[in-house]
Parts: sequence; C-alpha cells; structure tokens
Amino acid sequence: MSEPLLLVGAGSAAAGAEFHLARIAAAHPVVLVDTTAPAWARPYLLKHIAADLDHFPDTADAVMGYTSRHDVCGVLSHVPDHLVTASRLADRLGLPAVSAEALAVLSDATALRGLLARHHICQPRVPEAVDGHPDGPVVSAETVVLPDGDIRIVAVTRTALGSTSGREVTRHSVYAHDSLLHNPLVRQTVQRVVRAVGLTFGVLHIGMKLTSLGPRVTDVQARLADDLIPLLVKRATGVDLPLVSAALATGRTPDLTPTRQAAAAVRFAHPSLSGRIEHLDVSPEAARQPLLECMGLLQQPGNHVLAPPEGGLEDRLAYWVVSGPDRDHCDAALDDMARHLSVGITAAAVSGQAA
Repeated sequence: MSEPLLLVGAGSAAAGAEFHLARIAAAHPVVLVDTTAPAWARPYLLKHIAADLDHFPDTADAVMGYTSRHDVCGVLSHVPDHLVTASRLADRLGLPAVSAEALAVLSDATALRGLLARHHICQPRVPEAVDGHPDGPVVSAETVVLPDGDIRIVAVTRTALGSTSGREVTRHSVYAHDSLLHNPLVRQTVQRVVRAVGLTFGVLHIGMKLTSLGPRVTDVQARLADDLIPLLVKRATGVDLPLVSAALATGRTPDLTPTRQAAAAVRFAHPSLSGRIEHLDVSPEAARQPLLECMGLLQQPGNHVLAPPEGGLEDRLAYWVVSGPDRDHCDAALDDMARHLSVGITAAAVSGQAA
C-alpha cells in the first residue's frame, strides 16, 4: 500500500468533492484533516484527523502528532479557504508545497486584480464582472503546471449562464477537439497568468471571457474546478485531474496524455421560484438515455430553496452528466434529460424567504 496523502478540508459534495476524493482514494490512502468527516466522505478515508482549520497552530499540532507516528507522501486541498493551510503544512513536513504567499493573493479578489493589472493581463471592468449578463462566451482553461515549468492546457470548459441574472451556471461542457485548445491568444493568456501568480506546480482553473479584443481573465483558482468539471475532463479526454493533483502533491510528474477523444457536459437544474419543495423526482425513462453518465438529486421534499438571482449553489435541485462524440450530441442529451425531472414548489409566503 502506498503512503497516505493528507487532504485538508473535505469540501462540498454539491460542488463535486466526492468525485475528487473517490479518484484520489483509488490511488492513495487518504487521511482527512477537517473539523468533521462528512458521511459521504467516510467510505473513502483511511483516517480522519479532527482539527479546526481556522486555527493553524491547532491544525499543525494535530497533523504533526499523526505524522510523528506515520509517514505521509503529500498534502493536498481543493477547498479555497484551506489552500494556504495545506501549503504551510506541506512546507512544515518537507513535502512539495506551492507558495503560500501566491495562494493568499489568489484568495483575495482585490489583490488578484491588482496583480493581473500590474502584469498587463486584461480583465473585465469590475461592474461588468459582477453585474449583468456577460457579453462574451464564458470559458475556463483547465491547466496543469508541471515541476519543470511546462504549462499545459489539458481541456477547455465552456459555460452557459442563466438568463435571470447572468450569474447562475446552467451547464458546462468539455470537448476534446475544442478549437480554443489551439487558440494562440488563449494559450498566451494562460501562460502569462501562471507566470504572474508565481505558481511552480499544480492544477489551475483559469476563467476567461472571450471578447472581440481577446480573452479577459475573470478568475484564477489554484485547485480542481467545482461543478464536476474534472469528471467532464476525464470523460472527454481521459485525463484524470484529481490523480494529476495528487501526483503533483507527492512530487511526481503525472502523465497528461489524452486517452479519449469525446465530449462531456453537465447541466444543473435551478428552482423557478423560491419556496418549499413538495416533490422532486426523476422518471424511470431517464435511465434509457444512452449518453447519460450519472444523475443526482441535490434536494429533498421539505427543503426550502431560493430561485435565482437570490439562490446559490446550495439551492440547486439536480444535475445530470452526459458524454458523447461531440458537443451537439451532449447538448441534445442534456435537454432530453431535463424532460424527465419533475419538481413541485410551493411559493414562500414572503418573496426570498428561506428556512
């Protein structure tokens, strides 16, 4: 058995953390460092170290107590609030560590905007980035920085946003033959971002809006993307980003060779009005959709949810993932699956009320 890997923070199952953990646990015993171990995470864990991740000295003491008796091969986190903690722990243990200072900048939106501006990297105007529907396609470059400095875009994710506020995600798609993989402006932008933030290795999710003046960077995350995007990348290209992140955390160079030439997509269902869920189910015919990979309900009857624009990730009703030969087939399958979801909501007595 290989040495355990420390995972700092379980993350949110609704954001795709269970897929990340399941893939990593297939290659390494996983020791979770977190306040509690969620029920969905326990089947994948070797051990849980209870620690208050908001208090680094206590977390460090708990981890050092464990590592004084057991060897570990790396430290990893996919939770934005815990990336710096994971870096500091890795550094203390003498394991591969990304710069904590660089990660701190990425976690501060104002500091990140200033850093990108100093390196003359184009960004949307602040009001435009926050309010209103974007006037260009929204994409992200799923990027791997190897220890030798090589920067690879392993996939491009295209994102569709809802019409209510332009902020809620309705679907993501990944296509192994996406033309943006070979777009020189996208590649140059990714390379400039990586060099500007100063990350020497890791998996990055770099969000961009495509405009007539070129890509404008909207977000930089030094971690696996949420919303099951790593699952889409695996189904479309064969590249397993959770395993890539684990390999880099343990000082190994991962294999980024694509083994699939396909497309994959996910769609999220949002409530059409705020209120109490009376019923939420999927018709049996859904299982007959030939391109369906998986589907999950994220709520249950009795829950109160908020509709966009007030609602957030925690208010999503369901998701479904499909894969196929190209993006058009995936889009058609996503729309077909939507017909099989049935939901009934009783409007809240006061608009925007939530339990």
